[in-house]
Amino acid sequence: MSNPTKVGVIGVGSLGINHARIYAELDSADLVGVFDTNRSAAEAVADKHGTRAFDSMEALAGEIEAASIVVPTDLHHKVYTQLADFNLHMLVEKPIAANTDEAEVMVALAHERDLILQIGHIERFNPVMKFIEHELEHPRFIEVTRLAAYPPPRPDGLPRGTEVSVVLDLMIHDLEIILHIVNSPIREIHAVGIPVLSPTEDIANARVSFENGCVANLTASRVSRERMRKIRIFEEDVYVSLDYMEQSGQLMKKTPKGITPMEIPIEKGEPLLAELTAFLDCVQHRNDPLVTGHHGSEALNLAVEVCRQIRECPS
Repeated sequence: MSNPTKVGVIGVGSLGINHARIYAELDSADLVGVFDTNRSAAEAVADKHGTRAFDSMEALAGEIEAASIVVPTDLHHKVYTQLADFNLHMLVEKPIAANTDEAEVMVALAHERDLILQIGHIERFNPVMKFIEHELEHPRFIEVTRLAAYPPPRPDGLPRGTEVSVVLDLMIHDLEIILHIVNSPIREIHAVGIPVLSPTEDIANARVSFENGCVANLTASRVSRERMRKIRIFEEDVYVSLDYMEQSGQLMKKTPKGITPMEIPIEKGEPLLAELTAFLDCVQHRNDPLVTGHHGSEALNLAVEVCRQIRECPS
């Protein structure tokens, strides 16, 4: 058995605290410490998990092999490039960066230094994805709905995620997934969106057509009273409805006897646990991540184009 990977967490806000929790529980990880610009938050997390709160991310980087970067999107590039000097393998939360130029620099730097760069598109580790990947072959139409409440205020900055459009905050999860499962060049994009409580879009809809004939319709909102993360996929004689939150699904299949419904057997689990376990395995065995920097960059390119359509071609 490999020695535990010495790992740290940069940023221990609402998501980073869970990275620290899971690393502290995993036998394959040695949680050396955490860093956050909010010193009291870092100390609270460190005390809870029996580790250290470092005074700087550089000091932490000097003692670890790998790190989770869980800071606001507009800081991803800055933090990544600074820590790459320490030859750290990194899991960077999605989206990979705030713009495509920054993403390209990060991907090139990881390649140049032979470093693991995994992007935190967590839905790829959701148990419902196993069914999509193994059972569906030629999707023709995909409908995705992702709704969330507006994030609470923070004393030290904008509400979490609102430094970017809802397209880069939430919809990008589903953009990355459809690129993965459709696996065809994009033919056309139509998109609309509006800001409600933020400087950028809080509600958006995108219709993406692919050269193989598949069409995906995606809706994302962070100003909803209900929470929802669902994907519906149609292919010849089959309709599948999957719920990412409930980790459940139903399949409707055309048979000689008519339309036959069936519940989809899904082994439930915590996607973040699966994601971090996979990251550590990649670091220890030098495997390519399930979601590479290149994958994250492709998803960002599509998200940026959706935002451009919204702003330059309003309906």
